[in-house]
Amino acid sequence: MNIRFDQAELRFGDRVALLPLSLSLVEPRIGVIGLNGSGKTSFARLIAGLAKPSSGSVKLDGLDTVIDEKAARAKTGFIFQNPGHQIILPVIREDIALGPKARGLAAPEVDRLVDEVLARFAISDLAARRPHELSGGELQLAALAAVCVNRPDVVIFDEPTNQLDLKNRGRVKSAIDGLAEQAVVISHDLDLVADFGRVLVFHDGVLAF
Repeated sequence: MNIRFDQAELRFGDRVALLPLSLSLVEPRIGVIGLNGSGKTSFARLIAGLAKPSSGSVKLDGLDTVIDEKAARAKTGFIFQNPGHQIILPVIREDIALGPKARGLAAPEVDRLVDEVLARFAISDLAARRPHELSGGELQLAALAAVCVNRPDVVIFDEPTNQLDLKNRGRVKSAIDGLAEQAVVISHDLDLVADFGRVLVFHDGVLAF
């Protein structure tokens, strides 16, 4: 997918979160690094349509995130820094099924899609579990399954390995590496993004490198 920023800027009143930015991103794996408050989360939220540019535009394969909001949003999935906050139903399988059900799919098709995505990320054993019973890594994978069952073109991760132990970090990294979807990964974990096709460095709301 082509993610294109055309003089896109994000302001909150007098505060500039991201200065006008123009670039095109087509790489399968894109890392986003920088200090806290540098603009990297604002950048990611603009891609996902969770924030609208104050000026300029953001387009996903030509779809404007403001003009074509619904179609553009359907191309993206966002996994928050604390994925437990976006798992809203009491059982993991039910939460993953939420998206397909919202699209009006019949129950057998919903079950098939949920089974496929659970197997894809090797978390079928989590299907009947409750979110509070899962480790941080398991929550990341459950949230990833709930996003990918909706078949986005790009998945955006906000600090996916934050506070994970070595085993769970490895599981999450393997999942990201194996994605067929394009991935945009915000991270302080430089090793996680070291082999990505492109890494963006933000500082004080500017793409510095």
